[in-house]
Amino acid sequence: MVDKRTLASFPGSFKKLFGYLMDETKDLKVLFHDFEDEAGGFELVAARFCYNKKSLDCISFWTWSELLVALKECQDLLSASDSSLILEKILDCVVTRLASLVVASPCTCSSENTRISWWFEDLLVLKIDLIDKVIRMSISRNIDHATISKFLLCYQRSRFLTATPTEKCKIMEVMINLLSLLDRSSFSCKLLFGIFRVVSSLKISSHHKSILENLIGSQLDRATIDFLLVPSSRRKAYVYDVNLVLRLVKAFYIEGRCFLLDSRLRKVASLVDSYLVEVAADSHLSPSKFAALVLVLPDDARESHDRLFQAIDIYLEVHGGLCEAKKMKICSALNYAKLSTDALKHLARNPKFPSRIAIQVFINQQSKLENLFEDKTHLVDTFSSSVFAEESIDEKVSSDQVLVYAKRINLPNKAEHLDVQLQGMQCTITELEKYCGIMQTQIGNIPRTRLSSLGNNARFLPKLCS
Repeated sequence: MVDKRTLASFPGSFKKLFGYLMDETKDLKVLFHDFEDEAGGFELVAARFCYNKKSLDCISFWTWSELLVALKECQDLLSASDSSLILEKILDCVVTRLASLVVASPCTCSSENTRISWWFEDLLVLKIDLIDKVIRMSISRNIDHATISKFLLCYQRSRFLTATPTEKCKIMEVMINLLSLLDRSSFSCKLLFGIFRVVSSLKISSHHKSILENLIGSQLDRATIDFLLVPSSRRKAYVYDVNLVLRLVKAFYIEGRCFLLDSRLRKVASLVDSYLVEVAADSHLSPSKFAALVLVLPDDARESHDRLFQAIDIYLEVHGGLCEAKKMKICSALNYAKLSTDALKHLARNPKFPSRIAIQVFINQQSKLENLFEDKTHLVDTFSSSVFAEESIDEKVSSDQVLVYAKRINLPNKAEHLDVQLQGMQCTITELEKYCGIMQTQIGNIPRTRLSSLGNNARFLPKLCS
């Protein structure tokens, strides 16, 4: 049996075979025995036999409608793996029309969006393999990437109405491949998460899932918390897909390692902190997974660790039975220097945190307090010698007493004395705040004439408790 594609692959041979008979006046008749007579078989042979390179040159003069009809015919006659001179020539003409700034759309357009997307509906009838060829050629001709991404979304929505599960997988895999060739600014993070939700119910390859996650990771700083709250698979006990977020953050670092701006990193850190607060209340989330989340970002990614502390506090509240080692692993992500005063107070007296954490917080608070006393004492001495020689004697004595009390504070040898020391520090802070309030009141009562009498020395007056 003669296969039609085998026969069609030798148009030059037939031409040579019948060439010397072309001058005969009698009609020629060719009989093919056992020819595979399926739909379109003869048309394919005739097309390849009749169209040589010279006759294909006239395709560039065809109308848009004629090109579409020819493209559809080629699609029906050729398999995806066939390489046809006719098909390549038609595709070249189609993409040339799309890329041309001279040739206007064949329809009357009332808006800019319609003018850009006039060809979308015409190409929706093509199969995904042919769409792959059209888009790749369009990218090589520098057709606007944003327009291409919009067409791909339009095509996916249209074809999914009647596609089988296998066809849907093929469409999504080709679509993901094509999106990876486009500029990252040509499509939104919302579009990518929409594609992710679609493929979550399909059995696409792990390779294409990885490509999609890398695309999402590259735009993670443009995502919102709602995008990240993806339910975990039924095989997992925890509520949200934590592994997905870990992969996305790592992809963000890989994609942006060469030009990662601090502003982008801060946005991702804020997003991760919001996600941590959401998932911390999940009683099924293991300590190892939560620890991986809190440690996925470096310390310099966050300007403040208050939200991180809030998430850890919630997690330790829900998971009250954790051992000290697991708590320490989770708390190792905290930078106490980046915690606010209120967060430090809460942490120091929080029984859910390990005792060693409280000691570290105590050291940090003591260091901050000693620095504060040194600054305030210097300001009081300067101000007292300049303006309030008589009026500030009592306050100076009080300040000295507070300073002496503060310098007696040392790290307790035993953890059980920690709470007593913290209470003493709190009293010291309260006294200092009261003292600063008195000083501010006295500064406000100074007549402007007394300040003006200081002359140029007035600029050295300190700004207390600002």
